[in-house]
Amino acid sequence: MNKKQIIQLAENCRQSSKVLATLSSAKKDEALLQIAEELKSNYAEIISENEKDMVNAKEKDISKAMQDRLLLTKDRIFGMAKAVEDIAGQEDPIGQMNNFITRPNGIKVGKMTIPLGVIMMIYEARPNVTSDAAALCFKAGNGIILRGGSEAFYSSKCISDIMHKALEKCDIPKDVITFVPDIDREIMNLLLTLDEQIDLVIPRGGEGLIKFVTKTSTIPVLKHYKGVCHMYVDESADLEMARKILIDGKTSRPSVCNSLETLLVHKNVADKFYEIIANDETLQQVEFAGCEKTQHLLKNATVATEADYEAEYLNLKIASKVVESMEVAMDHIQKYTSDHTEIIITNDYKNSQKFINTINSSVVMVNASSRFSDGGEFGLGAEIGISTSKLHAYGPMGVESLTTEKFVVFGDGQVRHPQIN
Repeated sequence: MNKKQIIQLAENCRQSSKVLATLSSAKKDEALLQIAEELKSNYAEIISENEKDMVNAKEKDISKAMQDRLLLTKDRIFGMAKAVEDIAGQEDPIGQMNNFITRPNGIKVGKMTIPLGVIMMIYEARPNVTSDAAALCFKAGNGIILRGGSEAFYSSKCISDIMHKALEKCDIPKDVITFVPDIDREIMNLLLTLDEQIDLVIPRGGEGLIKFVTKTSTIPVLKHYKGVCHMYVDESADLEMARKILIDGKTSRPSVCNSLETLLVHKNVADKFYEIIANDETLQQVEFAGCEKTQHLLKNATVATEADYEAEYLNLKIASKVVESMEVAMDHIQKYTSDHTEIIITNDYKNSQKFINTINSSVVMVNASSRFSDGGEFGLGAEIGISTSKLHAYGPMGVESLTTEKFVVFGDGQVRHPQIN
């Protein structure tokens, strides 16, 4: 694609988004349910295209974590369709009038929720993002430009084509969901400068992608950064509960961003908890990189370096440290956090409240697995990403995070300068 074609692609999406912004909630939901139905009806076609991506991934020796994110099965495709259905079932925020107040002069001032406009989603080996992001943006009245990575090109294009069929059946301009059919890096560079056509960029992928987009873009960027998620086992913790949460957080699907990457254990329960870890068959599969005390208590643990405490492993490895107090644990978290998800396992209410009030990551949990840090699990239907930027949106982003507000004022002839005749 040449420069003129790319600019036209973005302009078509912008013009179509103006049509989308006028659609009724019922019409949008009709289209979303049609998208869900098409995904289910055409799952075999999606799997066939996904197999092409999987073959390429194996030939390029892409990491196991990336391959897991890339793989689509019938169950995963039906899960994608269910997410779209859940989004359709949510309340439409667009057009809602909020927070009206009457000023002394009689004017009424409030806010109306409106779409952001056009959002560009840049993502890597995550073909499910294609339908998740499109459905969320569509529900919020936004056009979306999908720029998927080369690793998932065939899968993402197939999903996009299927969504276009659904839109056409509902007489909605298909350009409201625009897939970039060219993986040339220069095209992304150009798109990142089209601030007259695109209102927001959301990159979702590895650290390198996030840094590149943030540095290159002339459009506002909302970052979905890496997930260095911490679990702190307090001295009052139920250790059996802690064991189950550690297993779920580290081993259920280690390739995702809400998996655990660092375990912190209070010194007063370290002996017992590391003994539990050592005797657990599932946790024996996990490689521990720990401090000197961890190594003493967990014989197979390797030495943890500074890089280990900063790492997003995305595999069956975890950094671990024995801490003197909860304050030391919180200091560690605040030093190494990626602002994604942190959890405390405790039976002490005061400690739980102190942890909540001190740790300001986008998601803070008490006695629950980090794997719940997800838009679907939080009732958002799906998520376009987990924002680790504190401006505009923070944490899992659903439909409401893809809107903004405009002021609306009602009067009955008031003027600011009464002397006007």
